Amino acid sequence: MAEAKTAGAARGGISKPVTPSPELAAVVGNGPLPRSEIVKKMWDHIKANNLQNPENKREILADDKLKKVFGKDKVTMFEMNKHISGHVKG
Repeated sequence: MAEAKTAGAARGGISKPVTPSPELAAVVGNGPLPRSEIVKKMWDHIKANNLQNPENKREILADDKLKKVFGKDKVTMFEMNKHISGHVKG
């Protein structure tokens, strides 16, 4: 009985698949993904395109794709999750 509750809990929260908006999908891909995977793919994009501010690594400098998600030119890594939340449907 405890296993059933644990298995159900594992599909909620950060591991529950959510659908990205078209703007977010341009960065992370289409189809439902857990939030944890969306954040991972965002960081993959940020690192692959050298978008961290070299003077302040906590700051993300948005390229054209990320500007559509963030709505501005730069955000902190802590603000990023807030912006992602506005671009997913669960």
